[in-house]
Amino acid sequence: MIQPVNRTLAIIMGGGAGSRLFPLTKERAKPAVPLGGKYRLVDIPISNCLNSGIRGIYVLTQFNSMSLHRHINASYKFDNFTPSFVEILAAQQTPEGSKWYQGTADAVRQNMRYFLELPVDYFIILSGDQLYRMDYRLVIRQHLETGADLTIGTIPVSREAATDFGIMHSDPERRIHQFVEKPDTPELLDSLRIPPDLLHSIGQPADADLYQASMGIYVFNRNVLKECLDNDLVDFGKNIIPSAISTYKVHAYIFQGYWEDIGTIKAFFDANLQLASRNPAFSFNVPGAPVFTHPRFLSASVIRGTTINDTMISDGCIIEAATIERCIVGIRSIIRPGSILKNVILMGADHYEDDLAKPTPTQPVIGVGQDCHIENAIIDKNARIGDKVVISPKGKAPDTDGQGYYVRDGIVVVPKNSVIPAGTWI
Repeated sequence: MIQPVNRTLAIIMGGGAGSRLFPLTKERAKPAVPLGGKYRLVDIPISNCLNSGIRGIYVLTQFNSMSLHRHINASYKFDNFTPSFVEILAAQQTPEGSKWYQGTADAVRQNMRYFLELPVDYFIILSGDQLYRMDYRLVIRQHLETGADLTIGTIPVSREAATDFGIMHSDPERRIHQFVEKPDTPELLDSLRIPPDLLHSIGQPADADLYQASMGIYVFNRNVLKECLDNDLVDFGKNIIPSAISTYKVHAYIFQGYWEDIGTIKAFFDANLQLASRNPAFSFNVPGAPVFTHPRFLSASVIRGTTINDTMISDGCIIEAATIERCIVGIRSIIRPGSILKNVILMGADHYEDDLAKPTPTQPVIGVGQDCHIENAIIDKNARIGDKVVISPKGKAPDTDGQGYYVRDGIVVVPKNSVIPAGTWI
């Protein structure tokens, strides 16, 4: 008997221009933004799929797709004896149309001819900018057991957080009867609260003030997805889901593990630094459920005379006589003597520089120079930071653009390939 996961196709939404993550998306697609020192955002849903036995995966994107193509091609190679693939589908001109993807539903609609060529019965649609670990086999199992046409992944959130999400309301059997995008009145919130019987069934106190937020995870039956997209509606959350609830049997899969939407600079910054805490809510080191990424042949990091606390250090780094506190240090990072980094995401480099490279007043060598002080910042890949550079958001507006840097949500972001001359104060 063919297992349901072998009849399931995964579709990962690569997102639009990623404006909320700018300038990290200035030169790359949002799913290709580095995460946790050595991974990319897209590695999370792809790894969840592979660990769940789903071996057919499409990633939809349309902005700055070259970086994503390069990462996918270098990371996910399968043998010739299993029908496994991870492929990119970028927006393209066809005889049927030449528009950019207008929304998540429109992106799937424009590529339906490719999806329907495959002998699959179920489609699982995922977001490409979330940090979580989930066994999709459990979602598909519930989908089959309930006889649902559509199953939506939801997560319990507090009343305060509910106003930022699309909120589902379901009965004790988890069938969804109502969906409201960002409810903003007390009366509406009261009507959407998870009922006591359902709270009890998921192990929560019957009087808990919790709400079911949509995770942007959808499992569709094949024919149901075709029918739902036989229109000009452009977005799943805003258009397709509210319409489907009144027409089809729609159930909620309630997930209670760690889940974080990291679509903004603040959320991205906090989620990354939390990875290096003493008891991280999300860990890459879970037996039997690894997070896959590009296999690199880098040496172990070399660290001399350095004070390090609550920090994650990736492969191939060289760190000398520095002080590093609560940081994520990416691959091939070089930090020179006397530098202090606190609350910093240092993404590292795509390559090493020639041993003969010498700094000049306007072109420092790659990495962080001597006697620098950097705090509350994201330093993107291949940055050249000269000696005695100071980078801090203190005294700056929460959102501003400067010479060679940006401040977003109170965090300084130094873009990819930036050059910060020696002695600069940011």
